[in-house]
Amino acid sequence: MAIQEKEEIAEPIKKTSVTREIISWVILIAAAFLIAYIITHYVIVKAVVPSGSMENTIMTNDQIVGNRLAYLFSDPKRGDIIIFKFPDDETQNYVKRIIGMPGDTVQIIDGVLYINGIVYEEDYLKEAMWDYDFGPYVVPQGHYFMLGDNRNTSIDSRYWTNQFVAEDKIIGKAWFRYKPKLTILK
Repeated sequence: MAIQEKEEIAEPIKKTSVTREIISWVILIAAAFLIAYIITHYVIVKAVVPSGSMENTIMTNDQIVGNRLAYLFSDPKRGDIIIFKFPDDETQNYVKRIIGMPGDTVQIIDGVLYINGIVYEEDYLKEAMWDYDFGPYVVPQGHYFMLGDNRNTSIDSRYWTNQFVAEDKIIGKAWFRYKPKLTILK
């Protein structure tokens, strides 16, 4: 009789331990999904650059990660590469470089970039700009003027209907390229 009682007691203990194991796995998987959701919606943003507008800094089809928290305690700076909502169609995310800051006057004369009347030197351009004239553009407060690094093929603030990116439309600062190879973006 004693052996039969032990078997009857062992069966509920076995069922309880299996149930606890399953529950622990469900909790672990749910926590992993929650953490992934929080990171991808509040900490980082991923983007694929479909065009050559940022070459040679970011090449066509490069996959990049941006930092959503970059401007939490500081303002965007001239030269930052950012991911933002395209002003003419906010369903699309774009990646460009900040050139004009709030209050700046941006102008291109004979392919030379001037900010507030001073030639702006850039060492990251793929090639010299063609001898086109654009502007002058006066950047409104709370907005930014964006250009691609490959100026001769980039469709950027010079061509958009809504030429300036509002600060609240900035998603994050481009941080690094992770594909095809890991590279910090500058």
